[in-house]
Amino acid sequence: MKKTVVALTAAVALMSGAAFAAGDAAAGKSTFGSSCASCHGMNGEGAGIFPKLAGLSAADAADKLKKYKAGEQVGPNTAMMAPMASGLSDADIENLAAHIATLK
Repeated sequence: MKKTVVALTAAVALMSGAAFAAGDAAAGKSTFGSSCASCHGMNGEGAGIFPKLAGLSAADAADKLKKYKAGEQVGPNTAMMAPMASGLSDADIENLAAHIATLK
């Protein structure tokens, strides 16, 4: 019984930490509207060479933005995305990722 209580307490603590580490979707929406929507669409629907972002998880969005920021080759649009991501803070990335995850 004691092991179960300890395990459940640890699981709750880990989940709580992950929840607090998540970005602010409202702040991300503001940044998205001013920096991302002109290419990806207000709802992340994408158009032409600009990929759809709707349906992307927060983790995947953050991972891609971090790679762009680091100058890693992510895909055919890296040359356009790297300069966009280079000025983002870690908080900006988490906020954008949280907002992108809300797009359906």
